[in-house]
Amino acid sequence: MSDITLLVIAISIFVGGHELLSHPLRAPLVAKLGNGGFTILYSLVAFGSLGWAGQLWKGIAPERLWSLPPYANVLAVIAMLFAFILFVGSVTAPNPALMGMPVGGSPRGVMRITRHPMMWSFAIWALVHIATSADPRTIVLASGILTLALFGAAMQDGKKRAAQPGYADHIAATGFMPFGAQVRGRQPWSSALPGLIAAIGGTALWALVLWGHPLVIGVPALQLG
Repeated sequence: MSDITLLVIAISIFVGGHELLSHPLRAPLVAKLGNGGFTILYSLVAFGSLGWAGQLWKGIAPERLWSLPPYANVLAVIAMLFAFILFVGSVTAPNPALMGMPVGGSPRGVMRITRHPMMWSFAIWALVHIATSADPRTIVLASGILTLALFGAAMQDGKKRAAQPGYADHIAATGFMPFGAQVRGRQPWSSALPGLIAAIGGTALWALVLWGHPLVIGVPALQLG
């Protein structure tokens, strides 16, 4: 069995395990193992499969299936700035889409751009790395993250709506896709600003990653050649 096949298996376990343990299997396993036992099991599956995938990724020789013009790499770096702003905004303000978070009031910050800012930050990361790497091992890894982010966000909406009927109002006021609420007229275009903390924090994190990318990954994040 080739390493790339093993990588597909590892990523499938990571994505499938997360979805099964987060949704249909969560309640029966918590009832049987308790919250602590369930957390241990979830962590073993998630970190074990992701760690295995990471080790496999490192051991597979990189190759390029296509090439992009230099401007595409510039656009990719700009897209990553947007992803980092969404990510920082998702962890610095309450997100009603998360289980356990209260629902009510008008959407704030990046939640007016998309009700799943963290998931979309991961999805944008995945799409950027699929496009710019053109590398089979990275395509497999990033495709798993992309699937987990977007499918997980959709499942999260359904689960939260079933648990809290008031969440339907939040869905009506926001968009799944970035800027979807503005396109559909649910939010004014003036609301498509992430807020000062998200903008500054996201830009700072983006700059840090640009600087550290060649040190950690071995290639610069912005490649013009």
